[in-house]
Amino acid sequence: MSYGSHGLRVDCVKGGEDIKPSFVATDPADLPAVAPAALRTGLAKLGVSQRLANPQLWDAITTAILRQVVRADQARKLYRNWCSTYGTTVDGPFGSLAVAPDHTRVLSLPESSFASIGAKFHRTALQAAAEQYEQHHERWEHLDATALVTALTGIPRIGPWTARAAAADFTGDFSIYPHDDFAVRTWAAQIAPAYPWPDKKDKAFGPLWTGWAAGNHTALHTLTLATLTWGAHAS
Repeated sequence: MSYGSHGLRVDCVKGGEDIKPSFVATDPADLPAVAPAALRTGLAKLGVSQRLANPQLWDAITTAILRQVVRADQARKLYRNWCSTYGTTVDGPFGSLAVAPDHTRVLSLPESSFASIGAKFHRTALQAAAEQYEQHHERWEHLDATALVTALTGIPRIGPWTARAAAADFTGDFSIYPHDDFAVRTWAAQIAPAYPWPDKKDKAFGPLWTGWAAGNHTALHTLTLATLTWGAHAS
C-alpha cells in the first residue's frame, strides 16, 4: 500500500485478489457533545479523516499479539523485524515492503526462531492463534466486531485487550477498541492538558470515556479513532 499524487494505491501481495479494502471515515461532527470542549476542539482540527481497515484478519491478530507488554515504539520495531525475517518482501513504488508471515508459516517455526528476533514471549500466543485461525477464519471473517471479540478471547493467551485491538483493526469499528489503552489516555491528555484526567493507575478512565458516548457507537468510534489518529500525526 502506498500514497502518491493520485491517491491511495493498494496492491495485492499474494492470494488476496478478491479482498476489497474498506475505508472508515471519521467525522468530527459525530464526536459526543458532552466530551471536554478542549478535546473536541483539538480533534475537530483533523477534519474528516479516513482509515484503511486491515484487510487481513490474520495480520490484525498478529499485530495485536506483538503489541502485548511492550511499548508502542518497541512493538512497531518488533513487527517490522518479524515481517522482514519470516514474512514476504515485495517491491513497491517507494521501495521494499515486508508483510507478515501467514499462519501456516507461524505454525512451522521452532521456538528458536521467535527468540532470535525478540518474540519469545509472544510465541505461544501466536501459535495458539494460528491453530485456531486455521480452523475458524472463514467464519470469523464474517462476524461483526462484537462477535469477533468474543471469538478471539477463546484463544489461549488472547485477553480482552488483544481481542478488541485486533477486531477494531480488522473491522474498522473502534467502538469496541480497548478505550483505556495507554495510547488513548496519552493522546487525550496531550490534546486537552488542562482537563482533570484520571491518574494512569485509576480505572475510572474507561467508564469516563465510554460514558461520554452514552451508548452511541458512532460517537464512541469517532472519539476513539480520532484520538488515535491525532496521536499518529503527533508522534
